[in-house]
Amino acid sequence: MKWIAVSGSLRRDSFNTRLTRTLAARAPEGVTVACATLHGIPLYDGDLEERDGVPEAVEALRQRICDADGLILATPEYNGGMPGVFKNALDWLTRPPEVMGPTFANRPTALCGATPGGLGTTLAQAGSLVTLRQLKVALFPDHLRISQAGDALGEAGPEDRTARQIDRWLRGFAEFAERG
Repeated sequence: MKWIAVSGSLRRDSFNTRLTRTLAARAPEGVTVACATLHGIPLYDGDLEERDGVPEAVEALRQRICDADGLILATPEYNGGMPGVFKNALDWLTRPPEVMGPTFANRPTALCGATPGGLGTTLAQAGSLVTLRQLKVALFPDHLRISQAGDALGEAGPEDRTARQIDRWLRGFAEFAERG
């Protein structure tokens, strides 16, 4: 089974990018996780789309999603919500409208997030549900939330408690994705 984990942060040292790499390193047997970022995706602009079409960075990410058996969205939390760059990427990925279904509909999708705060991106994940329902993904009901991410994910890898939490979540998502 092949999954893609998309980090919703552009920051080089992002906890969410670190989380996607941790997920890839801890993938259960029989699962590979490729990591992706949002670099190169411009702000959505209908005039740009009309003039130049969908940007290459969007098409490349779309192809990676379509080639995957599962999608993991690692969202930071900015002011209680999903970052604008992440929502922007999701909006681009629905253009033109006829590609939204093949890209997202019924695709096993999981939400996760890491934050230095205490709520583990709870608000960003809750706010993203409206968008994910619109995209008609098959949403894994167990959301992974990593609080105190600097310590929990560590420079040398996750602390034991966090590693167990991640491993349980990955196994659960694998079972969910297999059921289709």
